[in-house]
Parts: sequence; C-alpha cells; structure tokens
Amino acid sequence: MISTFGIKNYRNLNNLQLKSLGRINLITGKNNTGKSALLEAISIYTTKADISWIVSLLQERGEYYRNSNNSDPVEMNLKTFSSLFCGRKISFFDVYSAIQIGQLEDNLFGSEISSTSMTIRIIKFFEEIIKQPNLENEERIITRRKKTIIDEKEDKSYTDSQIGIEIKGKDFYSILPLDSDRPYRLLNYHQNKISENIQYIRTRNIESELNGRLWDNIALSTKEEFLIRALKIIEPNIERLTFINNTTTARQERIPVIKLKNEPNIIPLKSMGDGINRILTIILALINSDNGYLLIDEVENGLHYTVQEKLWNIIFDLAKELNVQIFATTHSLDCIKSFEKVLNSQNDFNDCKLIRLDIINNLIKQVEYDANELKVASNQEIEIR
Repeated sequence: MISTFGIKNYRNLNNLQLKSLGRINLITGKNNTGKSALLEAISIYTTKADISWIVSLLQERGEYYRNSNNSDPVEMNLKTFSSLFCGRKISFFDVYSAIQIGQLEDNLFGSEISSTSMTIRIIKFFEEIIKQPNLENEERIITRRKKTIIDEKEDKSYTDSQIGIEIKGKDFYSILPLDSDRPYRLLNYHQNKISENIQYIRTRNIESELNGRLWDNIALSTKEEFLIRALKIIEPNIERLTFINNTTTARQERIPVIKLKNEPNIIPLKSMGDGINRILTIILALINSDNGYLLIDEVENGLHYTVQEKLWNIIFDLAKELNVQIFATTHSLDCIKSFEKVLNSQNDFNDCKLIRLDIINNLIKQVEYDANELKVASNQEIEIR
C-alpha cells in the first residue's frame, strides 16, 4: 500500500507532497487543481511508467499527435510527450525539470521524494555499437547497442545525436528513441507489463468494453456475489447478471443483461439508467483489483445522492476484504458527506481520509482531513470541496 506520495513537474503538479495516505482516499478540489493529474501520476507509478499506459493517458486527453504530411516524427513525439511536463516545457539537460514520482522519505531538510523514485525526462543521447568476445565461444562476437546520455557541454560535439525519453526507476531503466513515426513501435523498448491488479475508471458512466473484460475474469466465481449485492442498491430484485453479444448493432459489442425475480425475460442493464451501470463498472473494477489499486475519476458520476452511502459501504467492505487501496476524485458535497458518514461508522478505517487540492500562489497544495477532522467539518458545514 502507498503510505506517502510525492510528485514533481507532472502536468500542473509542480511539487505536491501527500504525507499520509490510507486505504481509501477521496480527493476533491476546484477545477484545474490537479485531481485527475494526481490519479494519472499514481497510475504511472503503479504501472512502473509503462510507455503503452502513458500513451493511453495522452490519447484519453486528446494529446496524442499523429504524424501527418511527412512532418518530422521527433517533432510530433516531442509535442505529444511534452504534455506530461509542467508548462509543457522540456529541457534536454536540466535534471531538475524531470518528472519525479514516488513515495516520500525524511531527511535533514524535511520530506523529499525518495532517491529511488521514478523519473521521466527528455534527453539527447548517442548510440554506439559495442563488440565483445563471447566468453563461451571465442569465435563468436557479441554485438550490443549502448545508449549514452549527452550533457549540455558535450552537445555540440555530436552531430548524430538522437532525442529520446528516459524512464528510470528502482528496478527498471529505458531510453526510448523518439524518431519513430508510430509511437507503438516505442513499446518494444520497454519490458514492464501493466499489473493485472490496477484498474482506472474514467469519468464517463458506461465502460462497455472494459466491463466485458472484467466480467470474464470473475464469471462463475464467488466474486459474482459481490457484484449482485452492489447492483441491488438500485434494483433489489436482481438475481443474475451476464454478458451477451449485442446483435442489434453492426459492430460487435457485449452488453450486460440481468434476470429479475419473477420476471421471465432478461433485461439489458443499460435500459435501467446510468447509475446502475456506473455501479457495475466500479464494482467490477474493484473486485478485479485484489491486492492492488483502484483509481476512480469523479466517483459520483451518474449516481443519485440517495444511493451513494450504500455504495460507499460496499466499497469500504470490499477494499478491506480484497486488500485494495482506492484513490477517487469528486466534486460532489453529497459524495463527501456520505463518505464521511461511512468512514466514521467503521472502526477499521481510521487511516482513510479526504484530500483537498487548492491553488495557492500559483502552486497546487493539499489539505488533508482524517476521519475526525472530516466529521467536524461536515457537522459545522465547513466548505471542503
């Protein structure tokens, strides 16, 4: 579980330090205070900066720029990846402008991001071919490519230098050249796999493709019971759920259908509104995140305030039972109030908290509320969104 977290130079998060995190962390704040950026940074950290995942985040925000009209692929890729950095500013030589993501450690000057944290930066490098004899067979020569980063003093000495993105962590390291006209070719250089126990739920209400994949992971297992229990928040008569191929559209699509008590026909879940489908997505993701992490952007989307307390109860129970750490964002005061009520009714979740992000002197800062502080703020109707 992530107990502390620090971010430098990622999007609008110039230097954010979260010094205490819990099992469930609800993040709030005004627009453009970095709530979604915080979720993205956590996802990059937990996926070990997998480049395919980073590209998907850029695509989701419309920041993936395709090469067209024979334009320079390096220029297109720089435009794409610059979106990750504060102010979209890139420096090839300044290590202090690198994105830094990781847990915090204490030193003589206070808390800093750990020296073993993850860093992402744009660099210039040169590549050389190194040949050396094979120790097992002297007649054979082993050839390998070595990438060496160029510093500012050496820059003018290399006419054949390349531009790349360096991704470094405690147990992984890659330099990815940006001279490809198709970013997916960069994936061959990075060996990290996205963990199966990390799920990221977007703001949109219905994730039909994702839901189908997540359902396949739990079908015919005891985890089906968790899902049915959650869906009964809105429709108490639900008995069964499954996914079937939708034959009413030209493209292949799998849709969830339910069986209601005393009803002979199955019913498409989509016909019952966004709320129940949002719950489906959240709970499917949660029970697929055991011993891992669940990230939810705008958790209250599509949910009436009257069902939010019941949903939080299930989320709290499953998070403990399945050992999942949750990070969720919200704009809703009703969502915060229901979160506080459930938090203070369960003795096992004293470490859970609300984190509000504010813009102070053009920097994003956090205010953290534990269970007791959140209860006082709620009872005195203090604005904490």
